Amino acid sequence: MTERVEVAVIGAGFAGLGMAMALRRAGRDSFVVLERAASVGGTWRDNTYPGVACDVPSHLYGFAAHPNPDWSGVYARGDEIHRYLEDVADREHLGERLRLQTSLRSARWEDGVWRLETGGAEPGELHADVLVLACGRLTEPVVPEIDGLAGFDGPLFHSSRWDHSVDLEGARVAVVGTGASAIQLVPELARTAAHVTLFQRTPAWIVPRGARPYSEAERAAFTAHPEELDRLRAELYTEGEARFASRSGDAAASVIARRTAEQHLAGQIGDPALRAALTPDYAFGCKRVLLSDEFYPAVASDAVTLEPSALAAVEGSALVASSGARYDADVLVLATGFASTQQPYAALVHGEDGRTLDQHWAEGMTSFGSTVVTGFPNLFVLNGPNASLGHNSSVLMVEEQAAYTVRALALRGEDRAVLRVRPEAEAAYSAEIARAARETPWMTGGCRNWYVDERSGRLTLLWPGTVDAFRARLARADGSEFAAATVSGTLHDGTSTRTGEQT
Repeated sequence: MTERVEVAVIGAGFAGLGMAMALRRAGRDSFVVLERAASVGGTWRDNTYPGVACDVPSHLYGFAAHPNPDWSGVYARGDEIHRYLEDVADREHLGERLRLQTSLRSARWEDGVWRLETGGAEPGELHADVLVLACGRLTEPVVPEIDGLAGFDGPLFHSSRWDHSVDLEGARVAVVGTGASAIQLVPELARTAAHVTLFQRTPAWIVPRGARPYSEAERAAFTAHPEELDRLRAELYTEGEARFASRSGDAAASVIARRTAEQHLAGQIGDPALRAALTPDYAFGCKRVLLSDEFYPAVASDAVTLEPSALAAVEGSALVASSGARYDADVLVLATGFASTQQPYAALVHGEDGRTLDQHWAEGMTSFGSTVVTGFPNLFVLNGPNASLGHNSSVLMVEEQAAYTVRALALRGEDRAVLRVRPEAEAAYSAEIARAARETPWMTGGCRNWYVDERSGRLTLLWPGTVDAFRARLARADGSEFAAATVSGTLHDGTSTRTGEQT
């Protein structure tokens, strides 16, 4: 017999586990979490490159219900975060609800139910009243189209698919890209490789990281006094919210932040020509602002050569830059990011009229509340349209979306009404996003970033506000965003929703 559950959650990273926690706490036990890999963890399971770590303070980058007093330092390593998520899954006693090595092959809305075809360890069909996509936005690596790339004469891999069988000691390693992964990776490679050649298409604004380990005494104090962890988390949250001003284009805050970045660069790069090559020509905040205390010293050392142009062609073991410069390499690493604006899972999900999410999002992702989508009944997307942040912890957004999802599910009532998003609600929310983003550096700062969909020129990834503002926006969702449903009861504390008839 085909199994049927109330909720099927796809993905077991932060978003999927956060959704499972919210469902359990709401007393909704009829759910499963499908994960294509052999363990939970999402991007922190997949990214194992040397130096991988989070750029959000560790005590803010976790679930509010699962504080971790034993983080090794101010910023957690990737392997630590992976272990943390495995521990959370264990403590939540997900048991049979967590289906590892089970992939989603397709999801179709038919006859008032989501029909899921699964593969992997548990192939077959699963029916769910509600589908939650918690697949993440940094899952599928982007491999650039470069002449001759496939014919590179040596090991070639993306930073998110690190090949640990390759011995890099004494090797000539080339790295393509200078984004968040590269600035963590390059200092580590500089310590082991014979030489590193770094291809930089566009420099990044980089500010001091201030990383340090926590002492045993500090970790013991966090364990003995959980109220101190609560205080620290609140302090880190406030600091993060304050960063929004400089990232979003506030004039005074942007000047101060840019000056900090310029001073950081000048203090660590003495050579004027190299400093000029590493100085962005776009507004602070237009692209993701990076944190590092080690990247500039590594680039300034004899162990690294900066090529201030893109990789244009590969000829065997020779790498040809856009500038015409040529370099020989034994190993080629692509730190070239992810398919962020065009989510890979979108092609698998077929809505009410048979159209896929990919087709609905042909000109960029749209939604209401960054969570629900017109034409896709009883569907919730976590960490999808306009749910990313450039200034604070993304886990905070995931928790808020999961809470909204649970509140919306309460509207279904005992008759299991279908929740259909009104097209005008989605359009109005998209217009809100556009108005809020219009004058920000993401739209006007003179750069190309992964926040804006190139097909439409719309901001589709970032939430153009603070976490507080996102919480307030979802709190105003009173159920009227749903048209074809019996809407009654209370969607959020203190606000009653309208009562209507199913249409």
